[in-house]
Amino acid sequence: MYINSIGHYVPSARVTNDYFEKLNNLPEGWIIQRTGMVSRAKANADENADTMALDAIRAALPTLPYDIKSVDLIVGAFYAAYDTVATPAHVAQREFGIHGAKCVYASAACSSFINGLEIIEGYFASGKAKRALLICPEHNTYYSNEKDPKAGHLWGDAAVAYFVSKEREADTDIEILDIFTEGLGDIGKGPEGVKLRPGEDGITMPDGRDVFVHACKYMIYALNNSLEHTGLKIEDISKLICHQANKRIVAQVAHQLDKPLDDFLNNIETLGNTGSASAALVLSQNLDKFKKGDKVALMVFGGGYSCGCFIVRF
Repeated sequence: MYINSIGHYVPSARVTNDYFEKLNNLPEGWIIQRTGMVSRAKANADENADTMALDAIRAALPTLPYDIKSVDLIVGAFYAAYDTVATPAHVAQREFGIHGAKCVYASAACSSFINGLEIIEGYFASGKAKRALLICPEHNTYYSNEKDPKAGHLWGDAAVAYFVSKEREADTDIEILDIFTEGLGDIGKGPEGVKLRPGEDGITMPDGRDVFVHACKYMIYALNNSLEHTGLKIEDISKLICHQANKRIVAQVAHQLDKPLDDFLNNIETLGNTGSASAALVLSQNLDKFKKGDKVALMVFGGGYSCGCFIVRF
């Protein structure tokens, strides 16, 4: 599998720590120490998951080596939906005239993006698709309860769009070396660890400690599985990208892997937790930093629980 083009969209608005200090009496220093966040991206009033997905797709089009209308599979993979019936996959199909493509929506909390890649892998393996569009918009602030002192200050909004093909389409393609995912609903707090029940109280995280412990453990677990599948060693990986939930989680993963923090790419300081878009977004924002042959591993952990990893080679 090959990534042919990548685009992203980040809303222009930012919510800084002083907002939550006034709202919830949370000192800025405490927020930075606990999360590493200085600000969060927030969608404007006229934006939603669908509009952000379309903007991310548009950002990818200038480098796409084929006509978007030749895409035969569109996968929306995320959790903070604007509409769960007419999904961004269907909206994108209509907007760009991608007639005849299959459209599906999948959610596995913050590991949704990698699960989306795995779904594409399955369609490719079955011979039912050759060119796919994976879109992952997260409109967390649409659902978040800002007055929640435990989790209201964590969330940010953004979207990514990846065009993926079964065969190499251009010399600039990024090769996907491995995709690994696993559900962890029977581990720790599982389905009660992170919740989004729109009719009740928004996105909540009742036990952050449980999320922290299992996120650190299972992102490394996912990485080790992908390394084993590819025959690579950790020393072969140029850069690592974790799900951007908490800067302390990244630091702990780095410590357990005995890797310097400089080997990890992040955007959580300014954008907050952008959900399942976060790791894929970091890769998109740093494309100009990689050279031919570089290998990058992206590790995620999602509420529910679930984990995943994929490794790419430039």
